[in-house]
Amino acid sequence: MIASDSCLCSNSGKRHAQHFCGLTRVVGMGKGFYISKAVAVACLFAAAGVLATIIALSVMYAQERSKNLQYLPTPPGPNTTSTASTTPPGPTEPWHYYRLPESLSPVRYNITLWPRLKPNPDDLYIFTGHSRVAFRCVSKTNLILIHSSKLKFKMFDGFHAILTGLDGAVAPTLRETWLEVPTQYLVITLNAPLQLGSMYELYTEFEGKLSDDLEGFYKSEYIEDGVKKVVATTQMQATEARKAFPCFDEPALKAVFHMTLIHPLGTVALSNAMNYDPVNITLDGESLIQTSFEPTEIMSTYLLAFVVCDFAYIRTNRDADVLIRIWARRKAIEEGHGNYALEKTASILAFFQNYYNSSYPLRKSDQIAIPDFSNGAMENWGLITYRETSLLYNPGVSSNRDKESVATTISHELAHMWFGNLVTMKWWNDVWLNEGFATYVSYLGADYAEPDWNMKDLIVLNDINHAMTRDASANSHPLSSKKEEIQRPDQIYELFDAITYSKGAAVLRMLSEFITETVFSQGLHTYLEEFRYNTTTYKDLWKHLQMAVDKAGISLPHSVEVLMNRWILQMGFPVVTIDTQTGNITQEQFLLDPQSVVDRPSEFNYEWFVPITWIKNGASEQQYWLLNKEDTNTELVLGAADWLVANINMKGFYRVNYDEENWDRLIAKLSSNHQDIPVINRAQIIDDAFNLAMATKVNITLALRTTTFLNKEVEFLPWAMARRNLYYFFLMFDRSEVYGPMQAYIRKQITPLFHYFKDLTLNWTKIPEKHTDRYNQLNTISLACRAGVEGCRELTCGWFKEWMNNPAVNKISAHLKSVVYCNAIAAGGIAEWDFALKMSKNATITSEADKLRHALSCTMEPWLLNRYLQYCLDPGKIRKQDASDIFVSIARNPIGQPLVWDFVRTNWDYLINHGHQLIYIISIVTERFSTKFEYKQLQLFTEEVEAQYGSGAFGLEHFLERTKTNMNWMALNKKPVSDWLISQTSEI
Repeated sequence: MIASDSCLCSNSGKRHAQHFCGLTRVVGMGKGFYISKAVAVACLFAAAGVLATIIALSVMYAQERSKNLQYLPTPPGPNTTSTASTTPPGPTEPWHYYRLPESLSPVRYNITLWPRLKPNPDDLYIFTGHSRVAFRCVSKTNLILIHSSKLKFKMFDGFHAILTGLDGAVAPTLRETWLEVPTQYLVITLNAPLQLGSMYELYTEFEGKLSDDLEGFYKSEYIEDGVKKVVATTQMQATEARKAFPCFDEPALKAVFHMTLIHPLGTVALSNAMNYDPVNITLDGESLIQTSFEPTEIMSTYLLAFVVCDFAYIRTNRDADVLIRIWARRKAIEEGHGNYALEKTASILAFFQNYYNSSYPLRKSDQIAIPDFSNGAMENWGLITYRETSLLYNPGVSSNRDKESVATTISHELAHMWFGNLVTMKWWNDVWLNEGFATYVSYLGADYAEPDWNMKDLIVLNDINHAMTRDASANSHPLSSKKEEIQRPDQIYELFDAITYSKGAAVLRMLSEFITETVFSQGLHTYLEEFRYNTTTYKDLWKHLQMAVDKAGISLPHSVEVLMNRWILQMGFPVVTIDTQTGNITQEQFLLDPQSVVDRPSEFNYEWFVPITWIKNGASEQQYWLLNKEDTNTELVLGAADWLVANINMKGFYRVNYDEENWDRLIAKLSSNHQDIPVINRAQIIDDAFNLAMATKVNITLALRTTTFLNKEVEFLPWAMARRNLYYFFLMFDRSEVYGPMQAYIRKQITPLFHYFKDLTLNWTKIPEKHTDRYNQLNTISLACRAGVEGCRELTCGWFKEWMNNPAVNKISAHLKSVVYCNAIAAGGIAEWDFALKMSKNATITSEADKLRHALSCTMEPWLLNRYLQYCLDPGKIRKQDASDIFVSIARNPIGQPLVWDFVRTNWDYLINHGHQLIYIISIVTERFSTKFEYKQLQLFTEEVEAQYGSGAFGLEHFLERTKTNMNWMALNKKPVSDWLISQTSEI
């Protein structure tokens, strides 16, 4: 699943590029949850701050976490009603535990559901249904536990279900049934035990609500030709299938699903498998359609999907081996917005069949764009659901980033068809096997589909950098957790974060590099063949990769399992320090906050087996394994005029520090001939230096010196990495007297690049050919306008004014729209703001509406920002799925930040009750806090929230810690930074 942009701040299946005042930040992909749209802010630097965004990144991929307080109470005892009984001191019965006992194994489900697409007399949208689940008894028991959440059951002689025996088995009579609300079970006790090896069937009838909470079986709404239309759709991952029908809702409990949907005339029903011919029926006097589907392959409940809609589709030719269909709103299909997705789905699907050396397991691949969808996409087997911006692309309106988002999201989700769906992790503690793997290979699939985009390099910016930021915290977590630590739904959802997606991708990329990509894919093939339709742990993957390594004759210092366990079973990563005067090499865990205390024990004592690569004076690449905490390698000793850079192309998941002499030589080389150093390593030098400075391992001015060569740099990655790291400086200084010298320095560095793109585009009349040049042009204009480069503001405002004068013709280049919209609205007033609002409502493609909505937060008028905040309380004006992103957009505007802070405190209860991403919102709204007064405000707010919701609620204590860190950083660095900036700009 791919998380939504607001949570990732990544994409990929699930990661999108993010905009801050038009600056593009390409965010990596994740699996099931994709990240929601990034936000544009008033002329704010793009990119993620280092320490300032650690907390935000930890929740980016888990946007539902703030909803999960409902799971926290200790489970109650049995009760024959649907309400919870008195809470015992701790779990005492099987139904008090969140994990199912290993006594029953489902074989098949027969499910019929009838969603009502019109409200009932109580103004509620509901669905009714019945289910038969056949299961085998694998351990003698007189208890049936099956998951159920928020369902109302029909009673049969006082019981919630009917139990029958199959294949000659005799079913025992029911003793007692009840709903165990905290642990989300339907509990059935029996008067006699079920017999080992026998088959039984459980029948239930139930009713549920098609709510608007974007999980389980829910409704989505949209307007077409002035008519409101309703879609019934699903999001089952991770523990939401139980809201649609009673089920054994754990990934290892795979079964075959026979689905039937009853739906209104004029609508179509879709599910994982191909449908049989629909039939017309009459129920309760209403003419309806009944659509049944072929049985699915053996699969997990979280991959089940079904949709009832009035959508259109395009498809592959009838002679294609696999039927591919792209479904969306009729107008979107008619206008060709699904064409790009259809083209790239066929290409990427072919790539993965070759990469895995395994045929696609299903007959069809439906992909559908849902108007209301909390994540970027979800890899339901055979029916992948997407947020509209993750699947639909309009060449005349959508940006370069929008196009990349579609390609990478599709690639991420298709990767799951084998890795995650065909072979699934046994339990959620190993969800990184699904998400980390899909994130990594999504770049390979997208690179195959778009070979000119240089996608394999962008993983460094999109995922590796983000993973390092999150994993440099003392409260990070290992990739693979102990299964006993992951029990409750809220604990499961917390795993959908930057560690699972991005670090998972980074360490698998590192592994594929040192065993080679060919051997890596060969190991995957045998792994998928042995465990198809089954479940695994990470040890099974290591075993098959080792088999491939042995077959290829590759020499490693230890087995794959021994090498890799240190990267997945302990949190964090090392900083490798190389002394080029002596050849001494050391490693230690890298922590951004040098005062933090790591209280999580590690059996490996936070040491790693590190594959070190380096080049000396631009010569060929060398490799060396650091297998101890300290070692000496004389090949790393430099002569008086030599220079050395390590971790070539950031293949390894570690940071690099050097002795002072080598730092000086690297900076000198960057200044004299930066192209002698590979482009990824130019970005890495900047990123490592700023992070080492944050950790007080190098001087802050050394980090700033690594940016002095940028006035000669025209490549995207070094500039993007610099902006990402300088973002924290903007947060700390944009309200202080240091901001003036900082703006002057940025203006000095960006002006040559601004003129470079002016010449490259023939005075802004052409679009750069290179994919990354388009990103860099966007960011250059945004940064130049921010820094006050002459001619920049006039350029963007002129383009926008031309559009205002002729609204029917928007000549603004699609890939520049976000920066133009933001800067024009920031420089304008009510006329520009109202025009953008009107055009956002008229937009026929979601990505265009998103850009305009985010740009509305760029205004410098406080009253307009307050009006925008109030609009977010009205679903008729702002969709619920978009409101949290808008709060964040406004909070990133220096003028809007205090307004959002007041708004959130005033409307706290409303925001909780309506499912907004509160952790992420609070993380962004408090990221500038760096004074005693702000600390006291946050402390008071934390006390009030914890008094109502309990100690530690919403993780607010982390934001207090971050505020203290900001205060300490300002005290230590404000003067030296100011002095350095002034020294660099004194002659301007």
